Amino acid sequence: MQIYLPIAEVSVNAFLLLGLGGLVGILSGMFGVGGGFLLTPLLFFIGIPPAVAVATEANQIVASSFSGVLAHFKRKTVDLRMGVVLLIGGLAGAALGVQVFNALRAIGQVDLLVRLCYVVFLGIIGALMFVESLRAIRRSKATAGAPPPRRHHRGWIHALPFKMRFRTSGLYLSVIPPLLVGLFVGILAAIMGVGGGFIMVPAMIYILGMPTKVVVGTSLFQIIFVTAFSTLLHATTNYTVDMILAVLLLIGGVVGAQVGARIGVKLKAEQLRILLAIMVLGVCGKLALDLLLQPSELFTLGAASGH
Repeated sequence: MQIYLPIAEVSVNAFLLLGLGGLVGILSGMFGVGGGFLLTPLLFFIGIPPAVAVATEANQIVASSFSGVLAHFKRKTVDLRMGVVLLIGGLAGAALGVQVFNALRAIGQVDLLVRLCYVVFLGIIGALMFVESLRAIRRSKATAGAPPPRRHHRGWIHALPFKMRFRTSGLYLSVIPPLLVGLFVGILAAIMGVGGGFIMVPAMIYILGMPTKVVVGTSLFQIIFVTAFSTLLHATTNYTVDMILAVLLLIGGVVGAQVGARIGVKLKAEQLRILLAIMVLGVCGKLALDLLLQPSELFTLGAASGH
C-alpha cells in the first residue's frame, strides 16, 4: 500500500514504515536506546531526504521511549534523579544542536554532515562496544557463574565537586559528568535525529559506573524529553517534520517497545551489548559504502553550497 509523504515528497509503502517502526521499538525496549541511530539511516535507504528523516524520526523515538519507560517504571529500574541531571544537560545540547543544523541547512551541507556523523559515530561506538562485550563474555566464562565485580571508578570523576547521591544507582558522584554526557547527547539528538542512547548507555555504564539494569530505563527517561524538545525546535524552525511518516513510525514503535522490554529481561547484559554492537557496525558499513560508492553526491553537495 503506497502512501504519499507531503513534506518528504516521496511515495513509500505504509507497511514497510510500520515494520521499520516496530523493529526500532523492539530495540528501544531491549537496549534502552531510542533506535534513531538505526531508523534514520534506514529511512535514508528507502529514499527519505536526510533533513526530513532527522526531524521526523525524533517523534518516533519519543513514542517508543515512552512506551519502554513505562515497562521499566514497573520494574523500578529508572533512576529519576540521575535522569533529571542528564536531562538538564540534554535540553541545553538540543537547543545548541538545532542552531548548528539550521546553519548547515542554510549553506546546503546538512545531508552530507548527517551521513558523515553517522559513519564516524556508529563506527567508533560499535567497535568499542563489540570489543568490550567480547571481553565481558570471556570474563563471565572464566569466573564460571561468579557475580561480576562492581565497577568502582576511583579516578578523576570522584575528585570533582558538586557531588550528589543517586540512590537507585547506588552512586555518590559529581553532577558535572552526567551534565556533560547529557549536553553531548542533546547536540547529537538535534543534528542526527537520534535519542543518543547508543552513546549514552555506554557512557552511563563505563564513565558514570551505573548498573546495567538501571541504565536502560534511565536512558529512555532522558531520551523522551530531549527528543521531544528537538522535534519541537525542528518543526518550528525548519518545517521538516512529516506528520504522516511520524504517525506510521510511531504506531510500529509503541508496539515494538513493549515486546523489546520483555525480551531484554531474558537476555544477559553482555549478550545485549554484543547484539547492539553488531547492529551498529552493520548500519555503519552500509552508510560508509553508500558514501564511497556514490562520490558524485559529495561533489553535487559541494557545488550546491557554492551558489
